[in-house]
This record gives sequence, structure tokens and C-alpha cells, in this order.
Amino acid sequence: MTSIKTPSTEHPTPPDSPPAAALHSGTSDLRALVLNNLRQSGIYVALVVIVALFAVLTDGVLLSPGNITNIVLQYSYILVLAIGMVILIIGGHIDLSVGSVVALTGAVSAVLVIQQGHPWWIGVVAALVVGVAVGAWHGFWVAYAGIPAFIVTLAGMLLFRGLTLRVLDNISLSPFPSEYQQVAAGFLNGLLGGQGFDAFTLLIGAIAVAGYAVSGFRTRVARIRYQQPVESFPLFVARVVLVGAVLMYFAWQLAHARGLPIVLIILAVLVLVYGLLTRRTVFGRQVYAIGGNLSAAALSGVKVRTVNFWMFVNMGFLAAVAGVIYSSRSNGAQPAAGNMFELDAIAAAFIGGAAVTGGVGTVVGAMVGGLIMAVMSNGMQLMGIDQSTQSVVKGLVLLVAVAFDVYNKRRAGTAR
Repeated sequence: MTSIKTPSTEHPTPPDSPPAAALHSGTSDLRALVLNNLRQSGIYVALVVIVALFAVLTDGVLLSPGNITNIVLQYSYILVLAIGMVILIIGGHIDLSVGSVVALTGAVSAVLVIQQGHPWWIGVVAALVVGVAVGAWHGFWVAYAGIPAFIVTLAGMLLFRGLTLRVLDNISLSPFPSEYQQVAAGFLNGLLGGQGFDAFTLLIGAIAVAGYAVSGFRTRVARIRYQQPVESFPLFVARVVLVGAVLMYFAWQLAHARGLPIVLIILAVLVLVYGLLTRRTVFGRQVYAIGGNLSAAALSGVKVRTVNFWMFVNMGFLAAVAGVIYSSRSNGAQPAAGNMFELDAIAAAFIGGAAVTGGVGTVVGAMVGGLIMAVMSNGMQLMGIDQSTQSVVKGLVLLVAVAFDVYNKRRAGTAR
């Protein structure tokens, strides 16, 4: 006689919900985590080592409040350019004209504000419009005419440098009104008081740390939900505490100098917006898809021409933002402004982990790469090293970064 098995009335124990699992999941094998994320983890280690090295070589001057503020002010426009450049590189393109666009947009703003007497904000708006128009020009030739971005932007580098000379009539214009100068040289100081320091700057630093912790935890939960490897919770907490300590030290130094630079607020907003754009939007995923495999992206329904066009429009916009910041910082417009800026932006993207073949890179990585270049330049200047040696060092660092990318690809191929 066949027995009939009745279904069990016991319910299996449900798996932990993602927030609960986030407290218990993960590995403590730090070496394995670093190796698995070598492309990104390497640049953070490099930044720490370079900062520590130049802090020792400059007897601590590198990390003084005044010098940290100067680094923010002097290299902010390169970091802005690096945001747009890394998006282009992820998409499999490059832009050699951004230095010339920085010069042109600053020149247009100077002519309107200094020469013709228009309000300062008219100059800012005009610069942004010119930048968007330049980006649309490049985007048309790349996306719809099918000309490689290298050629289009090389032509643009010559074209817009010539237009800059025409707009300025081969002369420099200065000074800008005080309101325009505040874009790159202004500070928020004293809003909440403080005895010998700016409490508002420390508050913003604390908010940034809290935001980093919340974002990191949410990312951890999402990775666990999709069964991706994460570090153990103690390691996660240690990472948040370490990064938080660095951010608060940075805020503390700024608070003891001149307060929170306005340009740093602009840069932080751009990093947050473009970080979300590349990671959380359809457009961002399409950029990665085009750079990773153009044919597959086209077959999957991605409008490649449209995405390519808007990538260049975005680069033109960010070049204009950098042009406003640079002209505000220099308090004028010069025909030679922006010289070699494109190389600094490209270097920041590649040092920050972008792949030469496209499809790989992050906005945060580009910021770290830009900071590495900024710290090296500033540290060598403090040490009195001549410009020729600085160029040699920067070139070697860029070469090592690209070689590191090639090594990672070969290593991944061997692993398969």
C-alpha cells in the first residue's frame, strides 16, 4: 500500500532581510577584497602614499590649513573637466579641445562683463551657452557625421583657440567685478560662528561623513541582495571610520583657514549629480554599454548617436563651468588660458581607473586621480622643483597608470 506524504506544516526559516544580512554577511579577507577591486582600490592607496610622502618632504606644509585651501582653489577647474572627460572615456571617446574651450568661454565672459559692462551673471550665462554650443558642434560631427572624436576635438582645439584670440583681439582683459571673483575665490565663513574656526565648515564636513556612511550601507545592502561579495561588517565600519576621519580632518583644516570655499561647494554638487547620473540613470548605463561593447549596445536598442551627442554637449557644458571658475580665479581672460588643461583632465581620468578601451571608470575615481595630480604638483612646487622635472614626473605617473590598466586586463584574462 502506497503511503501518501502530507505536506509539512513547518515553514522554512526565511533568509535575513537585506538590512539584517548587511550586519552579518561578508568576508574579512582584506587581501582578497583588495585584489578583486584592484583597479579602484589601488588609486586610494596611491593617494594616501603620495600625500604622506609629500607631507614628510615638505615638513608638514602640504597639510597646513592654508595650503589645503590653495589646492582646492588651484585645481578645482581640472577636477570639473575630469568629470566630463571620464564620462567621454567610459563611452569610448576623448576630447582634446577642453583647454581651448576653457579659454574661449572665459574670453566671452570677459568681453561681456569687463569690456561691455554687463552684469557678472550675464557673463556666466553666456559662457555656459557657448560651452553647450561647442559641445553640440563636436557631438554633431562625432555622432551624426561619424568622424572619430580624436580628429573632431583636435580640430576643435585649433579652432576654438583661434576664436579665443579673435574674441580677445590678442590682448588680456581684467579685472572682473568682485561678484564674479567670488565664484572661485569666495568663502562661506562665520555663518554659525566658532572660536578660531568656522563651525559651518565642520557641520558640512559632518553631513558629508554621514552621507558617505548611509550611501555605503545602502550600496552594501544592494550588493548583498544580488549576492555580490562584500567585506565583513567590521571591515565596513572600519572603512567608514577611516574615510570619515580623513574628511573631518580636511574640514577641520579648511575651518581653520578661510572657511568653506564656494568653488568646493560647486565641485561637490557636480560630483554628487554626475555620480548619480552615471550609476543610477538609464543614460549612465547606456554610456557604459556603448564603451563596453558598441555593437551589443546598438543591438539592444541603445540610441548610440543620441547618447554620443549628449556626452559631448555635457563635456562642453563642464568645460564652460571650468572656464568660469578659471577666469574668476585668475581675475581675467588671457589668450593662452587653459593651455594643456585637456592633458591634466585626461590624466586624472586614467589615473583614476578609467580604461583605455572604454566601458570602465567612475566619477569618484576621476576625482581621486585629479587629487593625485594636484598633490604631486603642489608638493613639487613647495619643494622648489623646476617645471621640466614636474612634467617628467607627471608623464611617468600617467604611463604607470595606463600600464596598470593593461596589467589588470591581462590578469583578468588569465584568471578566466
